[in-house]
Amino acid sequence: MTSVSTGLPAPARGFRAGAPGLPLPDTVRSVFQQSVPSLLGNLLGAVVLVLLYRDEAQPHILYGWVALFMLVWLGRLLTLLRFKAAAPQEPAEFRRWQLAWNAGTLASGAAWGSVAWLLYPVGESVHQTSLLLIVYSYCVGAIPLLATQSRVFFAFIALCFVPTIARIATLGTPDSLDLAGVLVLTFLMTAVLGRYYRRSFDHVVQLKVDTEQLLEQLSTEKAAAEDAKRAAEVANRAKTQFFAAASHDLRQPLHALGLFAEALRHRSRDEEVIQLVNSINSSVDALEGLFSELLDITKIDTGGVEVKPQHFSMRELFTRLRLHFEPAAFEKGLELKFRGEQHFAYADPVLVDRILRNLVSNAIRYTEDGGVLVTCRVRGDDLLVQVWDSGVGIREPEQARVFEEFYQVHTDRPVPAEQRKGLGLGLAIAKRLAQLMDVPLTLRSRYGHGTVFSLRLPMGRALRAPEAPPSRPALGLALDRQLVVVVEDDSAVRDGLEVLLKSWGATVAAFDSVPAAAAWATQAAAQGQRPDLAIIDYRIDHQSNGIDALLALRERFGPELPAILVTGSTTSALDAEATRHGFHLLIKPVVPNKLRAMIAFKLGLRAR
Repeated sequence: MTSVSTGLPAPARGFRAGAPGLPLPDTVRSVFQQSVPSLLGNLLGAVVLVLLYRDEAQPHILYGWVALFMLVWLGRLLTLLRFKAAAPQEPAEFRRWQLAWNAGTLASGAAWGSVAWLLYPVGESVHQTSLLLIVYSYCVGAIPLLATQSRVFFAFIALCFVPTIARIATLGTPDSLDLAGVLVLTFLMTAVLGRYYRRSFDHVVQLKVDTEQLLEQLSTEKAAAEDAKRAAEVANRAKTQFFAAASHDLRQPLHALGLFAEALRHRSRDEEVIQLVNSINSSVDALEGLFSELLDITKIDTGGVEVKPQHFSMRELFTRLRLHFEPAAFEKGLELKFRGEQHFAYADPVLVDRILRNLVSNAIRYTEDGGVLVTCRVRGDDLLVQVWDSGVGIREPEQARVFEEFYQVHTDRPVPAEQRKGLGLGLAIAKRLAQLMDVPLTLRSRYGHGTVFSLRLPMGRALRAPEAPPSRPALGLALDRQLVVVVEDDSAVRDGLEVLLKSWGATVAAFDSVPAAAAWATQAAAQGQRPDLAIIDYRIDHQSNGIDALLALRERFGPELPAILVTGSTTSALDAEATRHGFHLLIKPVVPNKLRAMIAFKLGLRAR
C-alpha cells in the first residue's frame, strides 16, 4: 500500500506491497473467523437441498453429490481447526493458510455449481426456483467474505453460475435461453456488486490507516509540545532561581545604604543632613518595593504562597489601605474614597490586601485629576470589590496585556518621573494571586475616561471583635551593656550594621566568616563572656551559611542564644529552618525600625 498524498508516514508494517486493503495477517484471520458461520450456512443449504430433492432426484446422484459436498465441507472444517491450533506469526505462514482456505472455498463453489448441473432438470418449477435461490444466496453471501480477494471472489461466483447457466441454456425449452440470459445478467451484477463492495471496503480501510497515521503524527507532535513545555518550565524555573539568587546580592548594597543612613541620622542634628537621610530612606523604600515585586513573582512561581482563607472585615482592610495611600493621593491632589466597608469576606486577607494595594497603587500612579474610589458591594452570594479611577484609561488592544509581566501601559499624557517607578509587575502579581485564590479579577476601561478593576470574593460572616491590645509608646531602643555578635561577609553591610548597633549603645563583635566567629566564641567562652544576641547573614560564603555560624556559636554559648538571620531571599525551606533552629528571619533590605523592633523582641526589652 502506498502512502497517502497528505505527506503522512508510510503505511503500517505488514501490508502487502502493491495490494490495497488489510494487511495479510488481518485478512487471513478475518476469513478464518468467518469460516464458522460460512460452514454452518453451507451445511444448512445442503440439508434443505436433500429434503427438497429426496423424492425427485435419483438416489445415487443426490447422495453422490452429498458425499462430495461433505468431503469438501469436512476438509474446510479441518483447515479451520488446524489454523487455530497453529497460531501462525510469520507472513509466509499466513500466505500458506490463505491458499489453503481459498482452495476450500473454490471447491465449495464447484460443489454448488455441480449440483445445479445435476439437479436443475429434475422436479417441478418450485424445485428449480429453490435451487437457483440457494446457489445465488451463496454467491451474494460470498461478497463480504471474499471482498478482500477479488480474483477468488470472481472465480467462486463463476464456479457457481457458469454450470447453472450452461445447464439451463442446453435444456432446449422455449424459455431456457431467456432464463440463461437473465442469469448471465445476474452473474455480471453480482460481480459488479462485489467490485463496489471491495472499493467501499478499501475506502474504509484507508480511512482507518489514515486515522492511525494521524494519531501517530498527533502523538509525535504532542510529545514535541510536551518537550517544549518542559523546556519552558525549565526556563521559567531558571528565571525564578535567578531572581531568588540575585536578590541577595542586589539587596546587599541597598541594605548597607539603609544602615549607614540611619547611623548618620543618629550622628547629626543638621536639618539638611536629616533631609538628605530622609531622601535616601525614600529611595531605599522605593527600591525595596521593586525587590518585593520581584520576590512576589518568585514566590508565586516556586509555589511559596499558601492560600489561607478566613473570615475578615473589609473595614479593617480599607483602614490599612487608607492609611497607606492617603498621603500619596493627597500629594497628587486626588480624592481617595472607600465605600462598603461594613461587609465581611471569606478569603485570604493577606493576599486580598496585596491585590488591592497593587490595584490602588496603580490607580493613583496613572490618575492626575479626580480621584480613586474603592467599593465593596453584595452581588448574589459574593462580594464585588472594585477599584475605580478617573485616570488615563487603557486602550482596548492593551487591555489583554496589562496582566503580563513587565508590561506597562503606554499613554499620550506625560507621566511625572516619580510616578514612573515600577517594573510592570503589579497587575501581574494581582492576577496571579487572584488565580491562586480561584477568584476572578477583571477590568473595564475607556481610554481617557478611567478604569475599574473588579475582584469577586466569597461573602464571609462577622466575627466577634477581639479585645484591643494595650497601647504601647514608641520604642526607644537602648542596648547598653548588650553584646551583639554580627557575622556578615559583606564589609559595607557589616560596617553599617556595626555603626548602627553602636549608636544604639551596644557592644559589637563583628566577623566576616564562620571560622573567625567560631574562634572568637571559643576564646570568649573561656573568658566567661556570653553574647546577648547574634545577627547573622544567611549567605556568608560558598562553603558555609548563616545556620552553620549559628550552630558554631550555640555550641559554645548554648542553644538558648537568641538569633536573627538576615537574608535576601524568601523560601519555604528557610521558614522551616527557622522553626527547627529557633531563629527569626529579616528580609533585606532591612529597614532600621524593623531591625530595632526585632532586636527588642528577641531581647525582651520594654519600651522607654
